[in-house]
Amino acid sequence: MMGKVVVSGSFDDLRSFHVRFLEEASKLGQVHVLLWSDETTSALTGLIPKFPFEERLYLLQAIRFVDQILTAIGSTEHEIINQADELQPQTWVIGERNISSQIRTYCESRDVSCKILLYADLVYLPFRPGPAQLRTSTRKKAIVTGCFDWLHSGHVRFFEEVSQLGALYVMVGHDANVRLLKGENHPQFSHDERRYMVQSIRHVEQALITSGRGWMDAKPEIAMLKPDLYVVNEDGDRPEKRTFCEERSIEYVVLKRLPKEGLQRRESTNLRGF
Repeated sequence: MMGKVVVSGSFDDLRSFHVRFLEEASKLGQVHVLLWSDETTSALTGLIPKFPFEERLYLLQAIRFVDQILTAIGSTEHEIINQADELQPQTWVIGERNISSQIRTYCESRDVSCKILLYADLVYLPFRPGPAQLRTSTRKKAIVTGCFDWLHSGHVRFFEEVSQLGALYVMVGHDANVRLLKGENHPQFSHDERRYMVQSIRHVEQALITSGRGWMDAKPEIAMLKPDLYVVNEDGDRPEKRTFCEERSIEYVVLKRLPKEGLQRRESTNLRGF
């Protein structure tokens, strides 16, 4: 059985760097996150978190590399570190720029391994699955399409809802098509990085990069996957998509664009440069 791994931080404005950090930590054991409260984040960084605790918690819970999250409360690093006693970890993972003498002392005093991850190793991993690498499922196959340029809690909620209808396959728009539909300076993140972020969400069976053009840029991937459902939210509803599904006997489902209860509604466009 793999041991417990502890990581600690605010995980504010979750990006691919954070996800890669969690992925590497998960290779050492079950990842337990000491997630700083809003007050703790302000005390330790001197900054008000961009996203409230409840939203940061919801996003982290959706990351497939995370096993458990504990709320870290305190105004000093010492107070936060000692809360790891509740977990009895075997390993504590930190980034090279966050090396802490207090964490080192804690690990030495409790015979806990301290693993330092190098930032140069924490880049996202491009992956282009072909037909032979498609994941199969005994459930109905549901697809969604989109840019997913700044992955946020609204996307996660959408994925969560769709995954209840079937095994979720996400078609991430390739860079050239996103520029075609949204204009220059889009997307902010490359399709490889956006696919990596989407694939990190535990509600997603598999994320693919589209290869077509226009609103139906996922047409080649749909032909390969042969889904049972095509799911969109109200913003993504298009006549072209409806007609496409009618012609191929694919069930077309439109969901209301609602945030997770208690969370703020988010839009990628408004978060650019947030």
